[in-house]
Amino acid sequence: MWNFKKSTALAVSIKVRTEGKIMEQPDNLLNRLNQQYNSLSKGQKRLADFISDHYDKAVFMTAAKLGAEVGVSESTTVRFATQLGYAGFPEFHRALEELVRNRLNSIQRMEVTYGRVPQEKILDNVLQSDIEKIKLTLEQTDRETFNLAVDTILHAKTIYVVGIRSCAPLAQFLGFYLNLIFEDVRLLHTSSSSELFEQMIRISEEDVIIGISFPRYSMRTLKAMEFANNRNAKVITLTDSIHSPMNLYSSCNLLARSDMASIVDSLVAPLSVINALVVALCMKKQNDVMHTLETMEEIWDEYQVYSNDEINYIDDKVKMKFMKLEEEDG
Repeated sequence: MWNFKKSTALAVSIKVRTEGKIMEQPDNLLNRLNQQYNSLSKGQKRLADFISDHYDKAVFMTAAKLGAEVGVSESTTVRFATQLGYAGFPEFHRALEELVRNRLNSIQRMEVTYGRVPQEKILDNVLQSDIEKIKLTLEQTDRETFNLAVDTILHAKTIYVVGIRSCAPLAQFLGFYLNLIFEDVRLLHTSSSSELFEQMIRISEEDVIIGISFPRYSMRTLKAMEFANNRNAKVITLTDSIHSPMNLYSSCNLLARSDMASIVDSLVAPLSVINALVVALCMKKQNDVMHTLETMEEIWDEYQVYSNDEINYIDDKVKMKFMKLEEEDG
């Protein structure tokens, strides 16, 4: 098994003990353990010791599994989280994930994740992890912020969308559907910062830019946010944390969990947030969207873009959906 402590990427000492106390560490979670170690019960100290030594393992454990690992009850594990100042175990676990994300590079994440998961369990584990990400995103989503994002996009003259590297598919997906709803949507394509700025040269206070980035955060996307902010454009971000550098220049921060500790970024929760955003915008502009879809259906039919069966299926499905919504509104 991969030896976590011997990794050259972890040259910074994980833990130093003097007289049974965990000394000061740069990470917030480890600092809390240090500050409150002497006030913990015996069972809670065992939890603190295990997390300090094996947080690469602890990050994959539920409260019950973590308790069982060190010989304490699930309730003791939950009380341990609140004792450290977290609202509950989910918030404590997020701090643990943040610690792991900051400590491990991509190769190490893959070794940690797949080094201990049996091959036949990978599908189950990955899908279950994605389910958890959506649940956590739902719990953490600020509805007022989401509504502000919808309102900001609705009133923008031009909508810019940017996502680099692994976030590019998210940006393309969002840009595709925004083009069905609005007249002026610009999906930024770039291989350098200068190209990015050239495409944004006319951005102004009447416009909005939606920047999408998750760890490791793209500097080009961040620079685009700064450029837009300096020209008084509205800035919306879709990222993973309130602590993300993406939020430095944003007044509207949409959060989605994507912190699967592996070489592959989990984009399921961010995509769900984008889906919700698109649906909310469609509902605000139902007549325009219906007109656009009808026009596109005629074009697709004329130029044989799809087979007739597929066109009819899409057409019927869309019309039935809007008819149902109109009935509910009526």
